[in-house]
Amino acid sequence: MRFTFVTLFPSIIEGYFSDSILARAINAGRINIDFSDPRDQSTNKHHKVDAPMIGGGAGMLMTPQPLFDTLAAIKKSSPSAHTVFLTPVGKKFQQNDAKRLALKEHIVFVSGRYEGIDERVIESEADELFSIGDFILTGGELASMVMCDAISRNVENVLGNQESLTIESFEEALLEAPSFTKPVNYENKEVISEFLKGNHSNITALKRELSLCKTKYFRPDLYQKIKTKGKL
Repeated sequence: MRFTFVTLFPSIIEGYFSDSILARAINAGRINIDFSDPRDQSTNKHHKVDAPMIGGGAGMLMTPQPLFDTLAAIKKSSPSAHTVFLTPVGKKFQQNDAKRLALKEHIVFVSGRYEGIDERVIESEADELFSIGDFILTGGELASMVMCDAISRNVENVLGNQESLTIESFEEALLEAPSFTKPVNYENKEVISEFLKGNHSNITALKRELSLCKTKYFRPDLYQKIKTKGKL
């Protein structure tokens, strides 16, 4: 699977993919990462990519020409590319989106800067708009990295153990149950005793109960959805 980051600051993103699971996935050819800087397409002699907003307003806006030409060049070589814009007005990104988008061949993340992007680019070029939460960042790069990480984990064979995907938080709208490792007793803090008895059916039942408790406490909105569906 291929990910292209359209960004004015590729160096912000590059380092994230140089270590750990995603680096191994890149080395194994399971995912591919590349970058496209709109400055390279700017027809302005100083390679400017921003201008004041028409009608007034604080700050600058990314101008249409560099972005239109950048995306046209990408789509010329990759017609199936799925273009995602990162913006606070977008749909909130969820785990189901990560799983769905992991089936795409090529995703293009467009990261805004300054006060955002000329709306004509978004209206013309966006396949989807996403936000990672109800807050404002200085640019879309962090949000695009969050999405790329979440999507990549769902690409086949990126994780060492695919089974781990089935027991994580947000599967069945539940938060993941508590987990423990050795030592069994650490500074008088004990592992739940049922986990030590080797009865896997009891452990599974207890983990679901703990998962429900955790969801009810931390995410009552998700718990209500489960309750409405009669899955308690």
